[in-house]
Amino acid sequence: MRLSLQNFDYDLPKNLIAQTPMKPRDQSRLLVLHKKSGRIEHRHFFDLPGYLRPGDVLVLNNTKVMPARLIGKRAATGGKVEIFLLKEIKSGLWQCLVGGQRRKENLQVEFNKGLKAEIIKNNQDGTWNVKFNKNGAAFMKIVKQIGRVPLPPYIKSFSAKASADKANYQTVYANATKLGSVAAPTAGFHFTPALLKKIKNKGVQIEYITLQVGLGTFAPVKAEDITKHKMHVECVEINKKTLANIIKAKSESRRIIAVGTTSVRTLESLSHKITNNQDTITKKIPNLKFQTNIFIYPGYKFKLVDAMITNFHLPKSTLVMLVSAFAGRNKIFKAYSEAIKKKYRFFSYGDAMLIF
Repeated sequence: MRLSLQNFDYDLPKNLIAQTPMKPRDQSRLLVLHKKSGRIEHRHFFDLPGYLRPGDVLVLNNTKVMPARLIGKRAATGGKVEIFLLKEIKSGLWQCLVGGQRRKENLQVEFNKGLKAEIIKNNQDGTWNVKFNKNGAAFMKIVKQIGRVPLPPYIKSFSAKASADKANYQTVYANATKLGSVAAPTAGFHFTPALLKKIKNKGVQIEYITLQVGLGTFAPVKAEDITKHKMHVECVEINKKTLANIIKAKSESRRIIAVGTTSVRTLESLSHKITNNQDTITKKIPNLKFQTNIFIYPGYKFKLVDAMITNFHLPKSTLVMLVSAFAGRNKIFKAYSEAIKKKYRFFSYGDAMLIF
């Protein structure tokens, strides 16, 4: 298959783009795709335990989304300025997106709670370096108070209360110590505490990894030849015990089931760093922290992931390329066509797929 950007495009009726989350979360629909045969089943997410078996390892990304949208005003004129936090470069200095007219270096911006910022540098790649007058815990305390959740642009229905978005656009298992993502690992939205308990009681092993999701994961692919696309770097953390458990399960031919494309990318990045020697893993490898810019597209050979749970992704996105690599482009697009026909809900707040 020619790896052309147009091969990953499809038409989606706008009314199928989910604007609000399903409540309860596990009431969302679940399209089950058997990747070998291409057979499709239509279920609900609460049916997921029926497809799991004792000994399976379910890997979830426990990152927590920052309220990264800061709305401020120009110190000189009072005009609105939006600063979107991407990643901290060093204490008090952040790489950001900056919205508003007449953006320029040396612009002074003021926010509520005494927070101030100065635009230091135009990075010429759509991002800006911004210096804040606060750093560390004091800075994050203010961000939590005044920041808004960075909902994707296709979600138009911001809640009247910012706290509602902060709750909705977060997994139930997000770890407060893993705050740092600017987008959510949305495949995890469908889990409830009760469903996780039911899965665990079935004998499924639940493991958590952390990938701090950056906008690069969702950046549009502009190269017509997709192999020319470059992913942004994202930070990964995996503790030693989790690593050992994953390797042990793989060596015993137990299934590794990734929840979301971020977990898939973490596990497949990890596969390049490890061996199957359990003694080496447990005794010599410490907690892992590394960066990944792995780009998975058709032709990639999966090494750790045996099954995945994922949402329905945007046309021409790296995410639809990833699932096409896993199940085959033709089978994925047939499943998407079926989902459209059956009026599944798409994207972040939409329905889910199980591919195995």
